[in-house]
Amino acid sequence: MKKSVLTRYRVMAFATAVMLLVLCTCMIFKYGFDKGADLTFVVSQIHGVLFMIYLVFAFDLSSKAKWPFGKMLWVMVSGTIPLAAFFVERKVREEVEPLVLDAVPAPAKA
Repeated sequence: MKKSVLTRYRVMAFATAVMLLVLCTCMIFKYGFDKGADLTFVVSQIHGVLFMIYLVFAFDLSSKAKWPFGKMLWVMVSGTIPLAAFFVERKVREEVEPLVLDAVPAPAKA
């Protein structure tokens, strides 16, 4: 497996997780303090687009890592739970990095 597959997933996992936390904060201000409705709308749209990209990259990673359906679904759903994506991303990285390292060819000897 190419390292870029894991890198794309990791970047989108962090971006989606951060935007979800920002969205949760905006929603607290919107519904708790009746402020920031416009900002909440913009942040929700950005998070929605990032989440769709995250789903594509998570599916790509899971298909290349040959994960069972349940594991793939858990990784995809983790993008909807605040803070979960940070922990799932770390676990995925630890599991997938050996697959990336095994795919790197050894340097040729002269």
